[in-house]
Amino acid sequence: MSDVNAVKNLVENYNVLKSEISKIIVGQEDAVNFTLLSIFCGGHSLLIGVPGLAKTLLVNTVSNVLGLDFKRIQFTPDLMPSDILGSEILDENKKFKFIKGPIFSNIILADEINRTPPKTQAALLEAMQERSVTIANNHYKLDFPFFVLATQNPIEQEGTYPLPEAQLDRFMFSIHLEYPTFKEEVAVVKNTTSTTNAVVTAILSGKEILAIQNLIRKIPVTDHVVEYAVGLVGKTRPNSDQATTLVKNYIDWGAGPRASQNLILAAKAHAAVHGKYSPDIADVKAVAVPILSHRIVKNYKAEAEGITIKNIIESLF
Repeated sequence: MSDVNAVKNLVENYNVLKSEISKIIVGQEDAVNFTLLSIFCGGHSLLIGVPGLAKTLLVNTVSNVLGLDFKRIQFTPDLMPSDILGSEILDENKKFKFIKGPIFSNIILADEINRTPPKTQAALLEAMQERSVTIANNHYKLDFPFFVLATQNPIEQEGTYPLPEAQLDRFMFSIHLEYPTFKEEVAVVKNTTSTTNAVVTAILSGKEILAIQNLIRKIPVTDHVVEYAVGLVGKTRPNSDQATTLVKNYIDWGAGPRASQNLILAAKAHAAVHGKYSPDIADVKAVAVPILSHRIVKNYKAEAEGITIKNIIESLF
């Protein structure tokens, strides 16, 4: 299949995927779109929202329609790295045998990731970055494709361990789920309080997803789009010459080079699923908020005056 036909095929599959997901997930279009984009790019995503907004259900549904192996890890304060990675045991022949943990899967749902201590978060971080784990001096490669989709509750902070900036930077997208509209909530209540059980069909396979990831990386990008993305990230740094007054007044730390890389990769995917063969500046803008929002640190003045990260990012366009 030529690359042109592959893009056309991707558009069809993308629309079918969204249609299948909508059988279970009502509304939350941005969350669905960005989750699929992160998978097409081979990146991880952090889903942020208050309880009851279908974060866990969204990840479960996405894994089903993609035909991938799925494991859920419920993060708790007493969770140990071996609970995620696996451990060695002594078998009946008195030889050490490695028992794989839940990390050995295609899609990992890290539920309430900020509820576990830094040691366990660091174990997950190695798997996210290196796509491998090290146990008792033995190196194990993870299966491809591999994605971590983590959830986080933004309002309940007591007894939690906030994710360090270095780990947040490993997530390609931070996806904020909003409350449903009145009509959407009515539909949710009707769907979940009856005997009707919606069933989704697997549309893609792991091999096809890897092919899509390769296709996304092959998409050409003009220099002025790359320069726009790098310039946009540069504007988020308060000590930069390009920084705006808003950034200098309300931002402590801006985004790093990984943000520029992810902006271009996500813009390629956004262009492809909309039938375009090369991204433009509009595609960069479309993915800028979820790419940049978790990589920018506001100061106390922004908090006090109610200035949001989204306001600041959109002011840079």
